[in-house]
Amino acid sequence: MSDNKPSAASGFSHEKVETSNFLMVVLILLVIAIGGLVEILPLFFQKSTTEAVKGVLPYDAMQLAGRDIYIREGCYNCHSQMIRPLRAETLRYGHYSVAGEFVYDHPFQWGSKRTGPDLHRVGGRYSDEWHRIHLNNPRDVVPESNMPAYPWLEKTPVDPSVMAPRMRALRTVGVPYTDAQIDAAAAEVKGKSEQEALIAYLQVLGLALK
Repeated sequence: MSDNKPSAASGFSHEKVETSNFLMVVLILLVIAIGGLVEILPLFFQKSTTEAVKGVLPYDAMQLAGRDIYIREGCYNCHSQMIRPLRAETLRYGHYSVAGEFVYDHPFQWGSKRTGPDLHRVGGRYSDEWHRIHLNNPRDVVPESNMPAYPWLEKTPVDPSVMAPRMRALRTVGVPYTDAQIDAAAAEVKGKSEQEALIAYLQVLGLALK
């Protein structure tokens, strides 16, 4: 009688994958990488995600300084800048956010939670004076607010020396700053407080779409 033992598996087989932890991990990572590229790469060539919405301009020097202060103080930890296309959100905050509004944001300030309200369309909603009072002591305008006060911003001047290098760095990643804008940046923020810069940034948020 012949011996009916199964012959040894040769070449690439499911058994080899299923019995090798290392090979299984490598193949999983490979599939995830390919899937990620298929999802992400087309976005770099899609006009709706790479072209600015009409009315969206690069931040001027004051607004850019304010944005840097917004990031430095961790405002994104409590405030999002991403209005989702849900009725409850658009009724409260305005038009939902679209990709073309963020083409000049490096990095994006979408946030991940809302201890405070979304700020994507806060521009023009309140006066500069309201923002000044709110930053000095939020309870003066919103009694139930748990936001910390930032009184030092009113007395801290913006550093003009960092603006031109900052704008040059952004130009390398596609923000279309001109040489004239970069050369004038230091003079634009000279003598201005960090509070004024932050307010300038807040007042320009979300004005392109309403």
